[in-house]
Amino acid sequence: MRVSVSQIREMKQRGEKVAMLTAYDYATAKIVDEAGIPLVLVGDSLGMVVLGYESTIPVTMEEMLHHIKAVVRGTRQAMVIGDMPFMTYHVSVEDALRNAARFIQEGRAQAIKLEGGVTAADKVKRIVECGIPVMGHIGLTPQSVHQLGGFKVQGKTPEAAIRMLQDARALEQAGAFAVVLEMVPAPLAALITRKISIPTIGIGSGAGCDGQVQVISDLLGLFTDFVPKHARQYAKLADIIRSAVAEYHGEVKSGDFPTKEQSFSMDESILAELDK
Repeated sequence: MRVSVSQIREMKQRGEKVAMLTAYDYATAKIVDEAGIPLVLVGDSLGMVVLGYESTIPVTMEEMLHHIKAVVRGTRQAMVIGDMPFMTYHVSVEDALRNAARFIQEGRAQAIKLEGGVTAADKVKRIVECGIPVMGHIGLTPQSVHQLGGFKVQGKTPEAAIRMLQDARALEQAGAFAVVLEMVPAPLAALITRKISIPTIGIGSGAGCDGQVQVISDLLGLFTDFVPKHARQYAKLADIIRSAVAEYHGEVKSGDFPTKEQSFSMDESILAELDK
């Protein structure tokens, strides 16, 4: 059985920290799942770290569904959460329901994530009422990066801090099972965590959250365009891959690859007949 919404809520009640990671393909998802990560997010961050877009905004439903299907096939235990892309839930509740249902029915995800607090609460409420678990996302919301003026810490003024607490409470009341807090000052994130009953999952929001999420490409040192301040590189796979590719290139040019070990033989008599 996969990790359930109730299990994630119980982790907060027990004071057990929740680890979440992104994944975008079958092979990575399989490794993450085998490592015991309970929540796997197919984030619209794939637009930047997989597809090479400058932001998450160009990502489409079809692109998201393509990657969600692969991640679901690679997991057995983790709850797979699909990230609703830009303008797939903003126009109306009907749009939000239709697209959320596609993630569950076509993509076979077990939950969806969307950005916004008070402004998204009506969509969250209706989606949850239809039986689809929803994870909220407030603070720095990448789909609103143009409006926010860039990738900046959110909630630093009294007014902004009050609004963020209101957003978190609105998501809780709407039925969200958890909420991502992105680039929120650590003291504010800790306060919000204490004030609401649902788990908070931080990214760049300090250790006071109920859990943490990171982009797998940052954690593994695969994405080299930039490294966010909130990310820790547990490996530097880009260097390892670059070295391996360079070694392969050199061996092909020198004729050292392939060897007999990487080749297949056949009955020499057949070749002799062909060579007559």
